[in-house]
Amino acid sequence: MTKAVATNNVSDVNYHENSFEIFSLIWLGINVDMKDYLGIQRKLRTIINHQKKFQDGEECRRYIETRSVQASIVLIVNDQLGIEFIPSIHELRQVLSIHVLCKTKSSEEWTRDFPKVKSVVTDLDEVFCNMRLDHQIQRKTEPLIISTFSTFDDAGKSTTGINGQFIFSQLLIDCILRINSNEMDKTELMSYCKNKYENNKSELSNILEFQEHYFSNKAIWWYSRECFFYKILNASLRKQDIHIMFLYRSFVSDIYGLLQNHQSKVPVKVYRSQLMSLAELEDLKQHIGSFISINSFLSTTKQRQVAIFYMGDRVNLTDSVQVLFEIEADHKVVTTKPFADISTISYFPSESEVLFMLGSIFCLDNIICGDDQMWVIHMTLSSDEEHALREVLTDMKNSNGNGETSLRSLGKLLWNMGMLDLADKYYRRFVNEISLNDPLRMTLFEELGNIASQKGDYDKSIEWHKKALDVQRKNEIDEII
Repeated sequence: MTKAVATNNVSDVNYHENSFEIFSLIWLGINVDMKDYLGIQRKLRTIINHQKKFQDGEECRRYIETRSVQASIVLIVNDQLGIEFIPSIHELRQVLSIHVLCKTKSSEEWTRDFPKVKSVVTDLDEVFCNMRLDHQIQRKTEPLIISTFSTFDDAGKSTTGINGQFIFSQLLIDCILRINSNEMDKTELMSYCKNKYENNKSELSNILEFQEHYFSNKAIWWYSRECFFYKILNASLRKQDIHIMFLYRSFVSDIYGLLQNHQSKVPVKVYRSQLMSLAELEDLKQHIGSFISINSFLSTTKQRQVAIFYMGDRVNLTDSVQVLFEIEADHKVVTTKPFADISTISYFPSESEVLFMLGSIFCLDNIICGDDQMWVIHMTLSSDEEHALREVLTDMKNSNGNGETSLRSLGKLLWNMGMLDLADKYYRRFVNEISLNDPLRMTLFEELGNIASQKGDYDKSIEWHKKALDVQRKNEIDEII
């Protein structure tokens, strides 16, 4: 593999190796004046915060291959290295788009065979302009986070794992949104955001603006804006980062309230496009007639041609296909998961965007490949009162109880799902938040002891049960007195 000329500036762009956003930017073999480089780097971080730099093409390829298939990598590469490198990584699902930097536009000819190459430029400022436009489209086509609920047994194949994930995602959303928010958690979230965007002046400015000017009626305005608020929330939903989802709960509740207030009053037909692996498509085909939960907010457009435009050039890949979701939604079936045309409350009021609440449930009606070789996935918004769903959703609601939930509710849910470390974390958090005289302390200590025992930490289990006994004895003495 061809190597670019080495420089002494290898690590200066390697921000946040453990990326907390969905998108990452890789520089390969780009050698420019340091002053110019740092300037464009800062500008590009307003689009994609996480950046990594390579000089060795083989090392870069190995790095990309080790990333999750859910990664979304944007690549900037010089033309000399790119002519060999791009063919080797073009079909990797992790690679979303490529920008080629060259001395002349002569490279445009050979790049025509590679649809992921979005621009061939001679100036890094051109890269910034092209990437900003391209990124606005990429945001509209991010892969959905889907859980499936099967109501039938496919030739004896167990559906326990499939349905378990569906139920857990619904329970988790329901539980978190009903936990009362407090300023301490909001402060923790802002501290987290500031830490993650350290040295990113643009996003730190956005965070300060958010802290000073956020109101609940602007929640969707902030969510639709290209900034930290959307980036971290969507990444936490995609990665199922439960703690960040927990810290965001107040703002997610604000989005929910706005969707309720602006709930569509007429049935709608909306569209969304994305790249999907063949394995994911085949899995969905096996569940036609089943219910699916979208475990993120679902952004759609009323205009079919707009969704197809967002799809971009038809890319022929060996393991992925471009699909179009065609969704019908009747406002009359909505009970707990609203949807709304957000044009009047969005950062981009000109877009005909319809946003569905986090955790919306759809019936997977059909999947067909049209004459134009485009896969179309037909779905219909489902009601909680659907016969096949009613029983399981009722059980879910009973599990979380009515009214406000608590950190104990969240801890119990995680405990039941086998997430013992997280369960322990929220039980401890709850213990630290309640009064020393709270009658629930003894029960919490007992349950922490049981969690520790299941983790195999028997010394800690004994310690928690001793604390429970101490509380019991104190209560008995208080009763005598």
